[in-house]
Amino acid sequence: MTGASEMVDALEAGSLGLLPTDTVYGLVCVASSRSAALDLYRLKGRAEIQPTAVIAASTDVLLEAIPGLDRIAAAGIRALLPGPFTLVVPNPKRRYSWLSAARPETIGVRVPALTGLAAEVVAHAGLIVATSANLPGGPDPCRLDDVPAEIRSGVAFAVDGGELPGAPSTVIDLTGVAPVVLRRGAGDPEEALARLAAAFTE
Repeated sequence: MTGASEMVDALEAGSLGLLPTDTVYGLVCVASSRSAALDLYRLKGRAEIQPTAVIAASTDVLLEAIPGLDRIAAAGIRALLPGPFTLVVPNPKRRYSWLSAARPETIGVRVPALTGLAAEVVAHAGLIVATSANLPGGPDPCRLDDVPAEIRSGVAFAVDGGELPGAPSTVIDLTGVAPVVLRRGAGDPEEALARLAAAFTE
């Protein structure tokens, strides 16, 4: 399977795939299928209660897919994305609630800076689910060969994007009174918080 259209067809049929992002290799499925998301959780060995982010090709696609976002969340998305950040934002319509079982009123969102075939797949697939393609507690894969064999054997396709930075995205929660860094990873968290402060006062 070498073409973007074939890969998108596979995802829309409920299959899983491996894509390079701007941080690490991701295990992906379409966001619209709860059963595909549960397959992704099982393959990764991830508890269903753990949150998993969605990614989109652009901020416009993301904002359209998650309706009802407040001004703060929308401003944060436009200030930091595309980029190596995952933002936890309110999800008033509870779209894709199975991706955040413990807090279904929230959702994690990303717009990675993608290139090549991975960018084509995401652009045509719309909103997809993505989590690092490792087993729980395992190292984040910066090369396709770093993805565990158990995961590689369970996907319909894998796109080789060469060696990636290897640090997962920085996660920032925008659902409270002030932004909170939940995980430090790729990108500069302090610079991100400064950009958010500037965006919120505009």
